[in-house]
Amino acid sequence: MITLLLPPRERFGGQRLSAPTGKALARADRSEAQGDPTTQVLDVLPRGWPVAAAARQRDVGDAAGALWLRADPAYVQPDINGARLLSYGQALNLGASDAEALLRPLKPLFGDAGFPIDAPSPSRWYLRLPQGAKLPTFTSPEQALGADMFDELPQGPEGRRWRALLSEAQVVLHNHPLNAQRAAAGLAPVNSLWFWGAGTLPDHVQSRYASLASDDEVLTALGALAGASVQALPSAWRGEAGQGDRLFDLRGARDLAVLERDWFAPLLSAMARGEVKSLRLDFADGARFDVNRSQRWRFWRRPLVSFVRAASNG
Repeated sequence: MITLLLPPRERFGGQRLSAPTGKALARADRSEAQGDPTTQVLDVLPRGWPVAAAARQRDVGDAAGALWLRADPAYVQPDINGARLLSYGQALNLGASDAEALLRPLKPLFGDAGFPIDAPSPSRWYLRLPQGAKLPTFTSPEQALGADMFDELPQGPEGRRWRALLSEAQVVLHNHPLNAQRAAAGLAPVNSLWFWGAGTLPDHVQSRYASLASDDEVLTALGALAGASVQALPSAWRGEAGQGDRLFDLRGARDLAVLERDWFAPLLSAMARGEVKSLRLDFADGARFDVNRSQRWRFWRRPLVSFVRAASNG
């Protein structure tokens, strides 16, 4: 089975489905999934998403025996109402030497706090904490992107220490000569960190999927722990050969015409030729369409025109 993980249907508004897609979805089996669709992809025990530990294990292999927290490089832009997180991690295009230079003055700061910092990848920075350390709730960077960062920082007594550490780190980074060089080259400065993904290695991670294609760190880091083959998301369906169930994470899609051209049309054609046995469209709002060849006999069902109509019909 091929599964396409998709955004909420409402994102596509009134964009029209092509005739072949509308026909296939009208004849498909419909169901509703409950909760975050990621929970349908990965079974993690204890429950939660310890992204830092999972990613650390993938990057270095030394995550056992510690609590891990991501401290990714970030660009924050001050404005009249506060400051906004505009970029982080891979989007900053740091090289290994850049990350090493930026970390050099940060290591004493975090080392003195008892939280050694390092960067096995230029875009993924880690803090190692003692197991059992009490931490506040941290917001993922995807959720905080574009928002006022002060609304997204950890609150309460446990958050106070982390807000203070972040302020000190921002001073260090603001004064770093590399940021002056980046500004002169028209690049965003690395003037902040973003703490997120806290946790220890889970006891159990399992997935029904043999392969996961995604740019999402939760899926890729935890999917690797589950033993799935993890790969970057391709730009379109290319008729990739593979054994077992496969998932493609298209939750970032916004243009239905592009989805039709690059994914729906070629996959439905592959199914008609018998190259794909079944196709599942799994939407973030819980809607699920399971498509297979045997449904072609349901010719009496009227084709769907748009996802708006699909949503209104349940």
